[in-house]
Amino acid sequence: MDTSASSSRFAAAAAVVAALQLLLLPALSSAGGDAWQQWQEAHATFYGDESGADTMQGACGYGDLFQQGYGLETTALSVALFNEGWSCGGCYEIRCQGSTFCAPGGAPVTVTATNLCPANYSKPNENWCNPPLRHFDLSKPMFLRLVTDFHVGIIPVQYRRVACAKRGGVRFEMKGNRWWVAVLVFNVAGAGDVKAVAAKGSRDGGQWIDMARSWGQVWTNGDGRSVGEGLSFRVVASDGRAVVLDDAVPSGWAFGQSFEGRGQF
Repeated sequence: MDTSASSSRFAAAAAVVAALQLLLLPALSSAGGDAWQQWQEAHATFYGDESGADTMQGACGYGDLFQQGYGLETTALSVALFNEGWSCGGCYEIRCQGSTFCAPGGAPVTVTATNLCPANYSKPNENWCNPPLRHFDLSKPMFLRLVTDFHVGIIPVQYRRVACAKRGGVRFEMKGNRWWVAVLVFNVAGAGDVKAVAAKGSRDGGQWIDMARSWGQVWTNGDGRSVGEGLSFRVVASDGRAVVLDDAVPSGWAFGQSFEGRGQF
């Protein structure tokens, strides 16, 4: 066996892997800067029961989180973290830290932001979701993974942004009515949160038209001109990466239908 040739091939493969890691690192870090690298302090509690029924819908525009691929691995964000809905779809790794109720081993959970924990100015203190506090209102199953007894109610945690892992392509749900067309963008991998969307209709002559964010991850062109036409989308994530999903929505679509694009971050 030629050991020198084998060593050369191994070294070359190692160099390729190292180069790919260097290329991926900026994409993973640019969305939140140090927030993607360093653990930060916050608190966490939970809402709803083990079924997760109370976590459905919410301020990001999502609906049935099971059907949309998020399941129970979700959280609502405090006002400061929610950032007026721009953080919807972002993923966070959270671990219990500094409590006698932390589960043995301290394994973290990874969750997607799907809702807002609203501010409450009626109490003089312990308003965990009021700005500028950083707080996660987890689904109960996620909270149970972090603690030995959920009756503790609230715990100190550390968190950091992480890349989202999703199955399949970016998905789109058609919303609105014949006078006002909107699109919910969901199942976004990578950074997870979206900062820009453009649409190109089959009747637009190849022209991209920027959409405006209505709320959460619901985007609109402001009128009904897209009714009935096939649609392509260009989605830009918070880290600046973009993906074009040609012919993601076929002509003749109906409001309430969801479609999966042939592309992902």
